[in-house]
Amino acid sequence: MERRILHIDMDAFYAQIEQRDNPKLKGKPVIVGGKSSSRGVVATASYEARAFGVHSAMPMSRAHQLCPDGYYVRPHFEVYREESEKIMAIFRSYTEHVQPVAFDEAYLDITHLVRRDMPASRIASFIKRDIFEGTRLTCSAGVSYNKFLAKLSSGMNKPNGLTVIHHGNVHELLMKLPIGAFPGVGQVTENKMKQQGIHTGADLYLLTEHELIAKFGRRGPKLYRYARGIDESTVKSERIRKSIGKETTFAVDKNEDEEILGVIRQLSQQVSDKLNRYGLTGDVITVKMKEFDFRTTSKQLKLPDRVSDSTDIYNVCYDLYTSLKNPDRPIRLVGVTVGNLEERKYMNMTIYDFI
Repeated sequence: MERRILHIDMDAFYAQIEQRDNPKLKGKPVIVGGKSSSRGVVATASYEARAFGVHSAMPMSRAHQLCPDGYYVRPHFEVYREESEKIMAIFRSYTEHVQPVAFDEAYLDITHLVRRDMPASRIASFIKRDIFEGTRLTCSAGVSYNKFLAKLSSGMNKPNGLTVIHHGNVHELLMKLPIGAFPGVGQVTENKMKQQGIHTGADLYLLTEHELIAKFGRRGPKLYRYARGIDESTVKSERIRKSIGKETTFAVDKNEDEEILGVIRQLSQQVSDKLNRYGLTGDVITVKMKEFDFRTTSKQLKLPDRVSDSTDIYNVCYDLYTSLKNPDRPIRLVGVTVGNLEERKYMNMTIYDFI
């Protein structure tokens, strides 16, 4: 089967988290990076700030000139890291073939998940849904048959976009693509190319590989392939799935046991569904809670037998929750995880013997 690669890129990740956690910033031009008068650079700008011309890596002083009435926020990297870990866990709940690029983006090889009734675009929409449900953050997804095109497509309809590049539309898209949008073409190279009349993918396409090598050295062969939508690089990941979990962040802090346990029951069912989808069982169950002031607590139990059934998972989670919950401290997030995973056995055969 031809490869199916996703590139997921969070939308203005740091700024979006700040807007989520501080409703007063919603819809405002947010610049993450410290005080407007500092000598630092912009870490991330919200889309409202980008409308003023503010962008990542811009000096804060310049950002202040462009957007003097912006909301300048110091970065909270511990929060960003925690959200990133949740997002990467969602990726790995679908596939082991995950290559993180940064806190806020990754490549996923989902070739093995694609079926006639489950195209890659639908899987991408499920991942986008899970990220939003788990973090209340949006992302943009690109779907294609190689990494270069997947990354290209993820940036085409931001924010909260989902774009597919396939054999039917790739040539037209690449011919219209500005030369600066090709990987490895920085500002200096872009200026050099434009001086030589290379402004778009169509201009690049007209040059032979030998001509590109003569002009741009060892980058020539890669530029030649990119102009034709060719990229043989693989999604590189050596991580082995150790756990499957689901989390829910409440819109309003909760403190009613019955309501919270109802959510835990739902999470137990979702975790069970994923365990059964992959033919896995686990014997370590963890309940995690984030309290109203962002203090995170968790408790886990090692079981004598392996489980995957939702009722078995919920019964353990019920005990963990009741022993962990402080009745005086409302919570904003609850999570359920099953760990120490192994393939389910059927009379000494793995699930793969039935496929």
